[in-house]
Amino acid sequence: MRYDTTITDRQVGRNAELFAQSLADLDSKEERYPYLRILVSLIEQAHPEWRQAPNKAEQVAELAEELSNGDLDTDEVEEVVRVRDEERGYHRN
Repeated sequence: MRYDTTITDRQVGRNAELFAQSLADLDSKEERYPYLRILVSLIEQAHPEWRQAPNKAEQVAELAEELSNGDLDTDEVEEVVRVRDEERGYHRN
């Protein structure tokens, strides 16, 4: 299958990019939340070097926004990253 655009981030891949674009079509934060967790997980797996970065939430959120063509809210994605990190015992300021 051919696409009109190039892949935003080859490490994350085309499927994650298409997934991010489709998430923006969901109406509410509550609907998006479980899918954002999946997207964040995909990004973290593709970029393991960001796991301990002090600005990890911002990096992941910026990439998610870029993958979605600017349709995802970075604050919402950052919140998901922070919640996931807290669940795993990583506490950030």
